[in-house]
Amino acid sequence: MTHMLVRTIEQRLRSSKKSILLLGARQVGKSTLTRALRPDLTINLADQAVYLGYAKDPGRLRRELAALPRPSLVALDEIQRVPEMLNTVQAEMDEVGRHRFLLTGSSARKLKRGGANLLPGRIILEHLDPLSVWELGDAFDLDRALQVGTLPGIYLDRESGVDVLDTYAQVYLREEVQAESIIRDVGSYARFLDIAALASGDWINYSKLASDAEIAKETIRRFFQILEETLVAFRIPPFEASHPSRRVSQRDRIVLFDIGVRNALLGQHRHPLPATERGKLFEQWLILQCLYFIRANRLPWRPYSYRTEAGAEVDLVLDTGRALLAVECKLGRKVTPGQLGGLRSFATTTKRPVQSYVVFQGERAQRFAGGITAIPYLDFLRETLPTLAG
Repeated sequence: MTHMLVRTIEQRLRSSKKSILLLGARQVGKSTLTRALRPDLTINLADQAVYLGYAKDPGRLRRELAALPRPSLVALDEIQRVPEMLNTVQAEMDEVGRHRFLLTGSSARKLKRGGANLLPGRIILEHLDPLSVWELGDAFDLDRALQVGTLPGIYLDRESGVDVLDTYAQVYLREEVQAESIIRDVGSYARFLDIAALASGDWINYSKLASDAEIAKETIRRFFQILEETLVAFRIPPFEASHPSRRVSQRDRIVLFDIGVRNALLGQHRHPLPATERGKLFEQWLILQCLYFIRANRLPWRPYSYRTEAGAEVDLVLDTGRALLAVECKLGRKVTPGQLGGLRSFATTTKRPVQSYVVFQGERAQRFAGGITAIPYLDFLRETLPTLAG
């Protein structure tokens, strides 16, 4: 059984006077959130019959809007399936301005490829991600999050959620994304998905991946771009050091948008995770929580990765505008001075203020030399980040 949770962005959507374009991968809860806002008219383009009806008759929406008796909230779900409908939405807002629209989509790529008018200046862009630790509250369970991820219909359904996750990985990522993105080499794409899941959280060496998968390097790059544009992967660019003597790797870091989806692609979501996997997954999960937090709160923060050619690493760097937050993730309950080399290295690459954190599973915060703070992960997420954002 599943139950409703309040999403971070819900109140903002309720109180907004503007129309909204809500982007998010499939199954993150866009339709559920849309229903909670009680639109006067809902058009679900994910339904094949509904999709075909509007695809065959593009003028139908204009006639239906004209027939609404009063200013209304109109929801168009999975708008990327008929991107031409955005032109009708724009005309309605420009010429009449009577209705407010809530548009949802799971593929920025499909909207752009369809030549869609993305309504610049007329509509607010929002993102919905999988459930965050803030939204789950007392329902949060780290072990479950690391194994099946936090897509709402999967995390909250302990009876059949794992089966739904199977379908998501096998049908949506392997078939629908492939079809919508016009991927002709099915074999290469199938191999790529397995490689992308294994490489999730890593600094990407495109040449090595291309060699291992026997896929052209530019094809590998294009496939990763498709995952970004279909909202199932984050690309974290490298931090550019201001210190000339510090040689920083210029590789991107790619993280799949949900830990459970990553595990399902590799067939690791039905059984307890091996100890060798937990550290890597905890690191990715915490990075994702930070990215969810930034988007849910519409923060102008910019995420970066940091890795030197000598091997010093910091898992995540957040540029808040006022300072740089350097965040290192440790699964264990203890932190030693010898584990702080990456944070110390990063502090020497920039003249800007740096706040350095080791986020771990210990019970209490600790202070190390150099201004480095070790902090329990829930304290960091639930107290430190909101304080810094405030």
